[in-house]
Amino acid sequence: MTDPIRMYLLWFAHEHVDFRGAEIDSILNLFGISQEHFKTIQRSNDKPYWIVECSEEATIQTIASRSVSLRYCIELYVRERDFSSVHSALRQIPRERWSKYARQDKTFRIVVETFCKHISQSEKIEKIESFNYLQIEGQVRLNNPDVSFYYMEYYGMKPDINTENPEELFFGRLVATGQRELIQKLSLKTRKFIGTTSMDPQLSLLMANQAQVKRGDIVMDPFVGTGSLLVAAALFDGYILGTDIDFMMLHARTRPTRITQKKRSSDESVAANVKQYGKGEYYLDVIVSDFSQLLWRSDMRVNAIITDPPYGVREATERIGTSKPNPTIDETQAAAHIPSKIDYNLPHMYKDIMKFAARHLEINGKLVCWFPVYREHYSEDQLPRHPCLKMTANSEQVLSNHASRRLLTYTKLREPHESDVISTMNILDFREMYFALRDESRKEKRMKRAAERAQNKAEWERRCRESTER
Repeated sequence: MTDPIRMYLLWFAHEHVDFRGAEIDSILNLFGISQEHFKTIQRSNDKPYWIVECSEEATIQTIASRSVSLRYCIELYVRERDFSSVHSALRQIPRERWSKYARQDKTFRIVVETFCKHISQSEKIEKIESFNYLQIEGQVRLNNPDVSFYYMEYYGMKPDINTENPEELFFGRLVATGQRELIQKLSLKTRKFIGTTSMDPQLSLLMANQAQVKRGDIVMDPFVGTGSLLVAAALFDGYILGTDIDFMMLHARTRPTRITQKKRSSDESVAANVKQYGKGEYYLDVIVSDFSQLLWRSDMRVNAIITDPPYGVREATERIGTSKPNPTIDETQAAAHIPSKIDYNLPHMYKDIMKFAARHLEINGKLVCWFPVYREHYSEDQLPRHPCLKMTANSEQVLSNHASRRLLTYTKLREPHESDVISTMNILDFREMYFALRDESRKEKRMKRAAERAQNKAEWERRCRESTER
């Protein structure tokens, strides 16, 4: 027998706001949760919360068990515009609604939180004591109580405005908390093996969720680096596999990233990272390989591809090749020969990514990858496309006033045909635009400083003349 339809408040951490919808939608799809069981009443990126209807509390707990965007989920008892209305509404709630959670054998606490306004501890205590009329019979316990009740005050989205009254007030019972602690668990500060481009833990976990990684999946990263994305996938019990052209990075022979570290340790590796978090059995392998060259059998299949390709800014975009016509290698030098490399431009790279995903993903498998853009020139027709792959999410992370990157999620619909046309011709040269704009910005700053110096010199000379005349 299902519970009656209840209203729930989903409260999110207010960071990476553009990603929360894609993450929740992916989690709903992962667990097969339909709109019949989970209906969104209010969903907006302009506010840190959603209001939803759900017939089973277990559904809310399932969503929270995977989400890193969620802070907590609350069964909503009251939603009002002013403090007195909150108390009036609470007094009208029938005893039956409280009886399961207000028993004498249950410990409880009331938590007061505000958004976009700071209040003192004494003010919080005063608000808590105003709820003394509630028929809660248990003992108060501040740490790990059986039941937590939350009173929330939302003051809008502009912290610079001194707002006296909140826009909305909520009161309800805590049902579940999100997986925010995983972000700290995977912190790069304590990670065994990192590099200059190691992915932020929260973004890695978001990518694993959007790829809908589950126990037993095979997850691949073709530009693996130090394995940050695969670590997140292994945390959800996915078997991980990666490739990278950078031999020195995969074998931990590059310069250490940490300032306090003089040289790399002998045991630094992607495998060591996975073992650090107790997921060593999910590590398959990482291979030194040029992604532009065919390596895998045509029938090799993976459940998900998650990757952050190089953009040519902090790391090189290279593939094996040469600009020399008809190059030859002497037989005596073949054993020690190190292949030369040429530029691996973005259109070529993303064409290979699309082709690889279409060929090697399982049907309904996910490709989750980053794509760099210049914000003022961005349009959706620049994004790579393949007839076999349907784009299901497109979220933006702003990097600067001019640049951002977009997290793209694709679902494989069918097997590829020889006649399939891959669209990558509209991709702009991000690296060229980045350095051109950077040089232009530096030139403008130099000219501005030179003008300021000239102005200061002229002012100083004027004052000297005036002093002499006196």
